[in-house]
Amino acid sequence: MLHRGQESTDGTGGGELAVPMAWLYAEYIADELLRTGDLMPPTSFEFRAGRDALALTVFLSDTDGELSGIRVVSQLENWLSLTAYDQPWQEWVGERMAHLAAEAARTAGPAPDLALAADAWRWLEETELLAPDLDAVPGGGAVFGEDDGPKVWTPAWRLGLPLGHLAIHLF
Repeated sequence: MLHRGQESTDGTGGGELAVPMAWLYAEYIADELLRTGDLMPPTSFEFRAGRDALALTVFLSDTDGELSGIRVVSQLENWLSLTAYDQPWQEWVGERMAHLAAEAARTAGPAPDLALAADAWRWLEETELLAPDLDAVPGGGAVFGEDDGPKVWTPAWRLGLPLGHLAIHLF
C-alpha cells in the first residue's frame, strides 16, 4: 500500500497525483466500525468526531506502513488500549504527528496522508460540540432523559474518542 511520501499509485514517481491511500483506508475502517456499532447517525457531527478520532488512531498506530484488511481484526485490541479512557491519547497523537512530519521533511516527499490526518486532528481540536456533561455530579436533580441533563461545550476529540472506543467494543 502506497503512503507516507510515496509519489503515485503505481510507484513510478514522475509527478503524478499522490493518492493518500493509508489515510483513506484508515478512514474507511473507522467509518465501518462506527456504522456497525450504530451509535450515531452518520450525518451527525458526533459521528464525524468518532470517525476522525478512530481514523487517527488507526492511521497513527500503523508504524510499519502495512495496514491491510487482514490485520484489522488483530489490531482491535491495540486500538482499544489506545482509545481507553485512562490513556493520554491526545499526547500520543501529537507525538506521532510530529514524528511523521519530521519523517516527511527528511524524505522531502509529498505526504498527502499526513496532510489529511493533520486536517482531521485540527478539526478535532478546534471544533467544540455541545455534549452531556459526563462529569456532572449525580443526584443533582431529576433528569428524565439525556436531553434534560447538563451540557457542556467540549472539544470534538473528547466526544469522538469514547464513541470510537465503544464502536470497537461493539464490533
